Amino acid sequence: MFVAGSGVEILDLVGPLQVFARASEIHTGENLGSPPIYSVEVATISSGRSLIANCGLRITADRTFREVRGKIDTLLVAGGDAIEQNEVNPEAVRWLKRIARRIRRVGSVCTGAMLLARAGLLDGRRATTHWNWCQTLIKRAPRARVDADPIFVRDENIYTSAGVTAGMDLALALVEEDYGSRLALQVARNLVLYLRRPGGQSQFSAALSLQLTDRKPLRELEAWVLDNLQKPLTVPLLAERVAMSPRNFARVFTKEMKTTPAKFVEHLRVEAARRRLEESHNSMETIAGECGFGNVNSMRNVFQRTLKIAPGQYRRHFRHTRHSSDINRKRKG
Repeated sequence: MFVAGSGVEILDLVGPLQVFARASEIHTGENLGSPPIYSVEVATISSGRSLIANCGLRITADRTFREVRGKIDTLLVAGGDAIEQNEVNPEAVRWLKRIARRIRRVGSVCTGAMLLARAGLLDGRRATTHWNWCQTLIKRAPRARVDADPIFVRDENIYTSAGVTAGMDLALALVEEDYGSRLALQVARNLVLYLRRPGGQSQFSAALSLQLTDRKPLRELEAWVLDNLQKPLTVPLLAERVAMSPRNFARVFTKEMKTTPAKFVEHLRVEAARRRLEESHNSMETIAGECGFGNVNSMRNVFQRTLKIAPGQYRRHFRHTRHSSDINRKRKG
């Protein structure tokens, strides 16, 4: 079930909702005659079922929070104006606090975390939200451990996610928990999502930061670097790619990106290696070579310095998570 208030951020709601709907479609298509694996409803925390999203779109929900009956497996609160401005009916807050005790998992998308905080559900827990609202969340949930960096965070059965599209990453992770990585990857590909990002990935990825610059040659450099990570990506080589002198390139790049070309390339290599460690069975040697680290020791040193974890430990963590997901899926069957 999704919970939304007045001025809901439309992508907070429809993005994750579409992930669950598409997962059901794909699963039913492969298992003809089987019932839908997810039945998704939207409940408002307003006085009526109708509400207007912050983009002006009018939405009619399935029911109001007062009309909710029966068992709820998963509840996700979408962010939006009313929640951000703390203009939620106290009765709705009490309802959420009461009903959360009998729900398998409760979560939020973006600033929906503010409502979880108001209901006391983040007390003593690690949580995140959109980076621009983290300081506000710290004030509203002083007993929570707010982390501004991750895409999403799980603390026992409470899940919180970063801004807007991160809700889709969280939804994919929940699908993986329930039915395994294969279905989650199928959904991601079907929805043409660039990457099924792990929760620990930073909201401030190197690739995203490069897109902020107004200089088109620098923006286009990212795609070329990602296709050529195995090369020695020195300043002269990068400068030649954008038709600049090495000295001018280094000066302009550092000014625009607030980091050096070498550090930027290192960040891209780490992000590429993380994806390969999560999604492939290639050897450490192969991944180190593909991502331009040269050897495993070099990759290990960079991982320890930037992520505070060795590549092998990183891979074992994600394999353990997926193994647990597969076991849970079999038990459900």
